[in-house]
Amino acid sequence: MEEHLRHSLSNHPHAFQSLHHTHSNSPSHRTDRMAPLSINEGTTTALEHELTAMQQHRSGSSSDEEGQPPPRYTPESDPFQLASKLKTEDEIRQMKANTSRKRDSTSANKSRKVGSIVKDTARLGKQAFVTKKLQGFYESQNENIERMLKPVEEHRRAARELSVDNRLKYRIAVYGSFAANIVLSVIQVYGAVSSGSLSLFTTMADAVFDPMSNLTLLLCNKAVNRVDPRKFPAGKARIETAGNICFCFLMTAVSFIIIAFSIRELVSGSEEETQSFHLPSVIAVAVAFATKFALFLYCWALRNQVSQIRILWEDHRNDLFINGFGILTSVGGSKLRWWIDPMGAIILSVLVSALWLHSAYGEFQLLVGVTADTKMQQLITYIAMTHSPVITAIDTVRAYTSGPRLLVEVDVVMDAEASLRATHDVAEELQIKLESLPDVERAYVHVDYETTHKPEHSLKKEL
Repeated sequence: MEEHLRHSLSNHPHAFQSLHHTHSNSPSHRTDRMAPLSINEGTTTALEHELTAMQQHRSGSSSDEEGQPPPRYTPESDPFQLASKLKTEDEIRQMKANTSRKRDSTSANKSRKVGSIVKDTARLGKQAFVTKKLQGFYESQNENIERMLKPVEEHRRAARELSVDNRLKYRIAVYGSFAANIVLSVIQVYGAVSSGSLSLFTTMADAVFDPMSNLTLLLCNKAVNRVDPRKFPAGKARIETAGNICFCFLMTAVSFIIIAFSIRELVSGSEEETQSFHLPSVIAVAVAFATKFALFLYCWALRNQVSQIRILWEDHRNDLFINGFGILTSVGGSKLRWWIDPMGAIILSVLVSALWLHSAYGEFQLLVGVTADTKMQQLITYIAMTHSPVITAIDTVRAYTSGPRLLVEVDVVMDAEASLRATHDVAEELQIKLESLPDVERAYVHVDYETTHKPEHSLKKEL
């Protein structure tokens, strides 16, 4: 899956709520009827009632996890011995140190021929590149192992804490952007009308539509948080993605209108070699540029955590380019040649429309349903594998987007002689556990007794 889709997938749209799931820590209300089956032995990602002393120490010092030794997992909590594959920070640093020592020894030997030195230097440079990639691989592998060995409850707790910590920041970003855009739209309307510059009209049109887009995002957020389960049994999370798409196309339409006006002015021509210069208009747009730069920096830290803030961050990023380039082309049309101003407006509008169409394409893919990234699929597979010893095999694991979150389908294999009650309760526990993951909208668990059958669901290519 593409990088921008992975970022969108990890966003949590409900910034005013801790989590959208309300499952209790008890896996199922039917477990008391399953005395013959031990379903709590594979506890790697289960909702444990107890933590080891090392795990409690790590959870209590989550703010400073770097430099901490890896936890000591037991065979019960790590049945596949993934923890044994963890590389310590010293081992990872040693890889780089070995390469540096070889490079230093080559540099110290000055009696060798120049050709040999150049050849060895190139070889060591390539080896250093490979070592850097290898370090990145082991660091990524450590993160994957730690994530898979972390209990589901820890995933929920981390997402809940992140949501609570970002709640005030979210309000500042959204409402601050809304208030700033209202003020800036008034300032830039004055700047464009008083100067008559098409480049500044481009910045004005973008500024006028910004408060409308902010209002759209706020309304989408309120709609997501207020759901009638009888009317919308699957929730309203996808309305946020639909709102983002509408916003993208609205900004694209404004850009096309500016292009049409600019082409008309270029065709009409001008008798004057340059246009009149209006300093207050340039100052007005410069104020807008400085304000957008401050909002851009503020939203940058939260862009991968809340999808609406990511849309705002992209908007501020685009506005920085629009206002900066608009000032240059407007001044160029006043000091150099008249056609620089409308030509700059066309260039600006084309680039802005391309940026927003790219964003709309990414949102469309999330809405249609694109496969989750590999790390998420690995986590879901590991949770299903270690959920219960009653599960003998995993037939199929699917995870794909449904708006900002995921739909998960898991086919597990159990004993053909097991009772309906036993298989149902194990599958229900697994479903609740998967739906407890922060990025999962809904999970479907199907139980089978063998893996040689034809797939239950075929891909329908015709309506």
